[in-house]
Amino acid sequence: MEGPFIRIEDTGEVVPLRPEITTIGRGRGVDIRLTDPSVSRLHAEFVRRGPYLYVVDLGLSRNGTRVNGRPIARRVLDDGDVVSFGAARGRIGGVPREDFVPEVELRRAAAPELTRREVDVLTSLCRPALSDEAFVAPATAREIADDLVVTEAAVKQHLLRLYQKFRIPEGTNRRTRLANEVVALGLVRPTPVVPPQRSGGAVESQAAGTPGGRRAS
Repeated sequence: MEGPFIRIEDTGEVVPLRPEITTIGRGRGVDIRLTDPSVSRLHAEFVRRGPYLYVVDLGLSRNGTRVNGRPIARRVLDDGDVVSFGAARGRIGGVPREDFVPEVELRRAAAPELTRREVDVLTSLCRPALSDEAFVAPATAREIADDLVVTEAAVKQHLLRLYQKFRIPEGTNRRTRLANEVVALGLVRPTPVVPPQRSGGAVESQAAGTPGGRRAS
């Protein structure tokens, strides 16, 4: 088989990797589908750049991605590396050998300069992914527009500029790749959820209505 491939440990299946990006996970829309419940619906992706291959954890899984047992965010792969997605594993083959140190993760570029509105868009984009769910996709343009009370067209224009600033290439899962990059750079962090305050056994927001906690009609 020409080019890089992954051999799935559980089944022995050998799957060639696409020329640019190969997605892997448990969902129906991925290129390589794994059935192990510890794998997220969209868990990680393989990226080919010339003769090089690296794996990117998409940052939306509790169980993460490992290479040869070590947790990674993004790492260049060498022939024979074992990549784990939760409890599922596969061995990489077909990667040309070269004199470099594969253990070194790719360095992330410095964060680009952002406007206040771009920060608002990124915060809204990443908010679902920072929840406690095992996997939640980033917000859609429509959801961001509703959150920020702006038009969907305006959000799409902001996203296009952000893809350029963060150098996110065209292709599938572009919003997810942008969200992953933003979270990895620490530009957006989880916002703690403040539970409603209770007073006298009733939630204050309810007590603010009519007596007895009933809301006025």
